[in-house]
Amino acid sequence: MKPNNEHQEAVEKVRELIKDIKTAMLTTVSEEGLVSRPMKTQDVEFDGDLWFLTKKDTSKFHELLHNRQVNVAYAGDSFVSIRGEAELVQSPEKVKEFWSPLYEKLLETTYDDPNLVLIKVNADTAEYWDAGNKFKMVKYLFRRLAGKETEGTEMNHVVELK
Repeated sequence: MKPNNEHQEAVEKVRELIKDIKTAMLTTVSEEGLVSRPMKTQDVEFDGDLWFLTKKDTSKFHELLHNRQVNVAYAGDSFVSIRGEAELVQSPEKVKEFWSPLYEKLLETTYDDPNLVLIKVNADTAEYWDAGNKFKMVKYLFRRLAGKETEGTEMNHVVELK
């Protein structure tokens, strides 16, 4: 396990990078292979866990019953890929906490529907490309276009979250 301050710095960096990105791509494993779909990240402070809302009658729910390994990708000013293990959480109280009127239209149901379930992703690692820093991005792209080594441009980092 990482020392507490190093772990906290990793969590805070990932939190900062994903905080304004409302939609993530959740990748699960189906019988045919990998499947990705857009999901709305719940508006909670990232603490190493991500939360999503779904229904039990979806393919992602059944895929997670068989294989809990997932990846969550964010694209915005920066790019973040988070690997972890999903947990299906049946909690009407938590569903109500996360509920918004948008879900009523999107999921065609109400917050008290027993078919609703939460997906909690316990993040193991995150890899990010800090594209928000224009100087680093230009340096990285210039080196790539010139066919030079991009090591040392510090564009992407991998951090352990567990």
